[in-house]
Amino acid sequence: MLNYSTTYSSSPISKLAAAFLAALAVATGGFYIGQWIPIAMHLPLAVLEIVLLLVMIFARSKKAVSYPLMYSFMLVSGATLYPLIGHYIAVIGAEAVFKAFALAVVSFSGVAIYAAKTKEDFSFLGGFLTLGAFALLGLLIIQWFIPFSSVGQMGVSALGILIFLGFTIYDMNRLARYGFTEADIPMIVVNIYLDFINLFIYILRFFASDED
Repeated sequence: MLNYSTTYSSSPISKLAAAFLAALAVATGGFYIGQWIPIAMHLPLAVLEIVLLLVMIFARSKKAVSYPLMYSFMLVSGATLYPLIGHYIAVIGAEAVFKAFALAVVSFSGVAIYAAKTKEDFSFLGGFLTLGAFALLGLLIIQWFIPFSSVGQMGVSALGILIFLGFTIYDMNRLARYGFTEADIPMIVVNIYLDFINLFIYILRFFASDED
């Protein structure tokens, strides 16, 4: 059963849903704008996306700041997603990208519903997932300098898929068990978005590794 820090009459879940849908609309707008952004701006935008995320983490308790930061992050993230999706369409084809998206939606929804409904407490996963994320980052850095074989790339992609499915379980289970306040909503929206987008990206990487 969901446990909220605010009263039920204030409908925190409806506020979260509304904020998430609005944020997705902004990200979709950013994705649409991304087709006109020059290649030279892709790296600066990726850096800006990281900076906005870091600033948001430190300012998440300030409602007047966190909501504008959330929407700014979603806009920039959508714009940076466009060239990435375009790359995978060129490598594996639009049909495979759609299949990867459908698989991401189904797997994300399945584990999210399970994590919210189960009586199990998955808070113990936090430390393991953090270590896994750092290990994944290390592998990606190594791969930048020393290209992996297709099997190696597939292994890294599979690790990424498992880690972000794990983060989905962890985040959804924590929300269901411990609740949230309205001030938490912008960061929750970004966390859920990042869980899904990273899952989708690593599924795409997994599909693309078979093409190398």
